[in-house]
Amino acid sequence: QVQLVESGGGLVQAGGSLRLSCEASGFVFSNYVMGWFRQAPGKEREFVAAISESGGSTYYGDSVKGRFTISRDNAKKTVYLQLNSLEPEDTAFFYCARKTSSWGARSASTLSEYAYWGQGTRVTVSS
Repeated sequence: QVQLVESGGGLVQAGGSLRLSCEASGFVFSNYVMGWFRQAPGKEREFVAAISESGGSTYYGDSVKGRFTISRDNAKKTVYLQLNSLEPEDTAFFYCARKTSSWGARSASTLSEYAYWGQGTRVTVSS
């Protein structure tokens, strides 16, 4: 069965960095677009970033553009999210997800396009 397991979250001071990982299993990883979303307490789940099947194309939410970087290693079946210049407003649970349609078929930022989700990893940024 499809499994997505995130790791790498933690507590960091403002201005710091973290690297999140999401290890996939149960499907042909290189065939799917992967995305990262986040959800802060009391807020809706928000798109963060997505990466195409080969890793050649990426797409970011406006609030993280220039600070976060998504990447993937298809041999390791893992997608990463590098978080730099963290701000207290970045505090949230971060989730990776597998997109149902291919890159460009439908918007990579649409939550309903993702059918499988990990359990999340918590990121807390202190001021």
